[in-house]
Amino acid sequence: MLQEIEDILKQMEKDMKKSVEHFKNEIAGLRTGRASTSLVEELKVEYYGSKVPLKQLGNISVPEANQIVVQVWDANAVSSIEKAIMEELNLNPQRQGNTLRITLPPLTQERRKELVKLLHKMAEEARVAVRNIRKDAKETIEELEGISEDEIKRGLEKLQKLTDKYIEQINQLTEAKEKEIMGG
Repeated sequence: MLQEIEDILKQMEKDMKKSVEHFKNEIAGLRTGRASTSLVEELKVEYYGSKVPLKQLGNISVPEANQIVVQVWDANAVSSIEKAIMEELNLNPQRQGNTLRITLPPLTQERRKELVKLLHKMAEEARVAVRNIRKDAKETIEELEGISEDEIKRGLEKLQKLTDKYIEQINQLTEAKEKEIMGG
């Protein structure tokens, strides 16, 4: 295949990978019945005038299936972290010195269904992002000059195969996350 088309496909694949990674990180924060460090790691906390991800301010662990513990390194950050958890996650951490314990209430069936709905919305947004990348790459390939129709056709076939591959990855991630949410 021609180098120009190869380059377009390489860039497109890089962008599609980024979309899938973004989706994976987004759904990691979706709460299932089990506690997970990913629920709080990226939580933005006000720290000396900047917003910092919680994982940079302490050790995060999951000692029990429904509990997250944050060992805060700087005593001055504890109340900011506490505030962020209450405001962003709507949970009340128990404070013991520099340690915050977050106990997750069990998910109701109704809440699980809401989370699945949200998951499907996020998955659709990720699929749309991948399709938009395909659309741009397709237009770029079709606008190339001095390239045979066969080369363009081969490029577009490869483009579709890559698109299908990344859409399938999104679908698999969605399915696994849905099982996790519904099964607890």
